[in-house]
Amino acid sequence: MTTSHQFGGQWTDDKLDRLRKYLDAYRTIFTKNPRAAKLRTTFVDAFAGTGYRQSIKAAPTRTLPLLLDDLPVYEDEATLFQQGSARVALETNPPFDHYLFIERNPTYIAELEQLRQQFPTIARRIRIVQGEANATLQDWCRRTDWRTNRAVVFLDPYGMEVEWATIEAIANTQAIDLWVLFPLGQAVNRVLTRSGPPEGGWADRLTKFFGTTDWKDAFYRPSSQMNLFGEETQLEKGATFEQIGAFFLQRLATIFPKVADNPLYLRNRKNVPIYLLCFAAANKKGSPTAVRIARDILGT
Repeated sequence: MTTSHQFGGQWTDDKLDRLRKYLDAYRTIFTKNPRAAKLRTTFVDAFAGTGYRQSIKAAPTRTLPLLLDDLPVYEDEATLFQQGSARVALETNPPFDHYLFIERNPTYIAELEQLRQQFPTIARRIRIVQGEANATLQDWCRRTDWRTNRAVVFLDPYGMEVEWATIEAIANTQAIDLWVLFPLGQAVNRVLTRSGPPEGGWADRLTKFFGTTDWKDAFYRPSSQMNLFGEETQLEKGATFEQIGAFFLQRLATIFPKVADNPLYLRNRKNVPIYLLCFAAANKKGSPTAVRIARDILGT
């Protein structure tokens, strides 16, 4: 029996549709271009799940851990059984030379293994790793010979599980195209407390996520407050969804040659932006073409 992700709604379909279009274009280029055809291509899903996604009608509000605490996850509209990103990648034609699916949950690993049976012609190209996404992906980036390899990496976490060190490792390869789902309203905005920056574990998580403490200056501004002893200057949250997203894109631009400047806002049924689908290209020579294609896909 298939154990499907019960997460997401129309925005999930939108996300997967964009990914599908890019993977098709990517493999077409690497098949038709004689020089590119000599390179081996890999698709990597670092939060692979089961390979499927399903939402249940009238599903109750759920909670998903963000490493330090539980934050409420929106209750989204019901949809029918849908394909997940792993399956979308496996259906890409022409296929990739290799597929790497990383997942921590052993139950989901068992479901991913079933994909080999459903795609027998490329079953030997599929590698499934049970492990922590950041450590596994960083190690893979270091060990791969990027003189003869290229890749598309898809980072699709529920919350702030991705570490900036992982994104840096991807950029340092100078060979990977990155699609990343930035948890704009799902996580980041929720932990940015209004009366002053969060402290302790949440502050550490934000710093690890953005790779800098500059988020404090970017998202907070001084404000004068009156108390029993007179006027006092405090910090208060001043960042909008757009400013939070722009800060993340600026961070990507510090380490990638090119970043798509039109990320896709993915909204829930209440029209609240919960994620931002972003694209960055690490290969300096190929990045103009990659970003042009991604921008067109994100803009459709």
